[in-house]
Amino acid sequence: MSEFPWLKSYPSFVTPNVNMDGYDSIVDIYEEGLVKYTDRVAYKNMDVEMTFTELGEHVNAFTWYLQNKTNLKKGDRIALQMPNLLQFPVAIFACLKAGLVLVNTNPLYTAEEMRHQYKDSGAKAIVILENFACNLEKIIGETEIETVITTTIGDMLGGLKGGITNFVVRKIKKMVPPFNLPNAIPFKQCLAEGKGKVPTKVSLTQEDLAFLQYTGGTTGVSKGAMLTHGNLCANVQQVEAWIDDLFVEGTETIITALPLYHIFALTANCIVFYRYGTTNVLVTNPRDMKAFCKDLKKNPFSVITGVNTLFNGLLNQESFRNLDFSNLKLALGGGMAVQDVVADRWEKVTKTPLLEAYGLSETSPAATINPVDGSHQRGTIGLPMPNTDIKIFDDDLKEVAQGQPGEIGIKGPQVMKGYWMKDEETAKCFHGDYFLTGDIGIMMEDGFFKIVDRKKEMINVSGFNVYPNDVEKAIAEHEKVLEVGVRGEKTKSGSEIVKAFVVKKDESLTAEDVISFCHERLTNYKVPKEVVFRDELPKSNVGKILRRLLK
Repeated sequence: MSEFPWLKSYPSFVTPNVNMDGYDSIVDIYEEGLVKYTDRVAYKNMDVEMTFTELGEHVNAFTWYLQNKTNLKKGDRIALQMPNLLQFPVAIFACLKAGLVLVNTNPLYTAEEMRHQYKDSGAKAIVILENFACNLEKIIGETEIETVITTTIGDMLGGLKGGITNFVVRKIKKMVPPFNLPNAIPFKQCLAEGKGKVPTKVSLTQEDLAFLQYTGGTTGVSKGAMLTHGNLCANVQQVEAWIDDLFVEGTETIITALPLYHIFALTANCIVFYRYGTTNVLVTNPRDMKAFCKDLKKNPFSVITGVNTLFNGLLNQESFRNLDFSNLKLALGGGMAVQDVVADRWEKVTKTPLLEAYGLSETSPAATINPVDGSHQRGTIGLPMPNTDIKIFDDDLKEVAQGQPGEIGIKGPQVMKGYWMKDEETAKCFHGDYFLTGDIGIMMEDGFFKIVDRKKEMINVSGFNVYPNDVEKAIAEHEKVLEVGVRGEKTKSGSEIVKAFVVKKDESLTAEDVISFCHERLTNYKVPKEVVFRDELPKSNVGKILRRLLK
């Protein structure tokens, strides 16, 4: 109890500790779901459904293939590189069942980025969507990859629909550049060869590695966070203890627009809500907002996860605003700060709050979350998860007073073992048992936490610290602004100025309008000296605005 001096402010349904011994591995969670939910639809993509029983059959087939037709053994690394498709969860659960370590990879990576990740991880196999195989061809000779399994967008959509989809993707839209990987095996062939066969059971414990989850590399070279089965199982149980009885098993529908290769969707959407027997609607291309909204209309949903830019984009679609939200129980934002103006509009349109959570690849990811009982606080990242302690440290790694900003440190069973093959980097980011996040935060009087900004993105204006989040939040409230990103720019004197990059919602918006608006809301030194208008802003794979690329 001494680690939770502000426990009295916790919502009544939350306990500081829950039993983390419920599962030895993610495979235990997976197999429990197969028994409980059988004919319930587990995943849905492009209107094609896959039940829990069908999922189990496909997973067994692919697991058998990996064990009997490749040289892979327990502990070997296998890369997955594809968007949200039905074969993605099949591959995830099969690889884990075979005792392999998954290396999730952004499909849009360049050949150079793929080279780094595959050489660093020592991946021996890959399952890749054929659309991106041309990049693999360029670098495969510099890696340890021996087994290449290619898949297509239409692979699991059924004979006629799958064939038509592949024809359109290949011949009409020309989305598959030519590639030459002579030893590549089609994913469908793997399933066919393993159909009806029983894979060998692999013994797994909480200490076994499950994922090498590579960080975004926003402030340096991307590193592989070593996440164990125990890390993920702990985080699943922490989230379940938090949301308690909000959901009814076997009745819910969740929208997965965030990519499953990102830690947020991987844990929350793919595993946590799998435990509830939730129908998981996989959205392959959420940037096609019109098609996305049609999917939402066809699938009345009770849960949706996303990032601020995704929610903002939906709110600007009339077809979204006209949806029936009577089933919606939870909207959860993470990955970047949820802006107040977006949260406010969301609640007005859907009649459901947009709750903010916080975590990192290194924490599996959930570290804090806002309460689901109505006691949430807009503009905060909520309270620590059960079994999680958070401290705020100054530059000398001394704990700061409550209400003062400092670097967030996280201790809990969801925190990674360390960075793959990088002992020095691991040592730098730990202070005792506390993982140092690189994020500046504040612990408020009632125990809620607030993110200020990334430590390395702070702007120094003549000795004053300016956090881009503060400026972005102010500008986003302007009715003519669609999106905004802020960064510092060096001056000849060595100081910095604040520079704003804005996407207009209304063409009449001027730089003077933005600056004048900021003067009404911000201290003078925080007001942008320059405003640049762009048609779009650079974003990460999940839609997070990449400030380092704002130029």
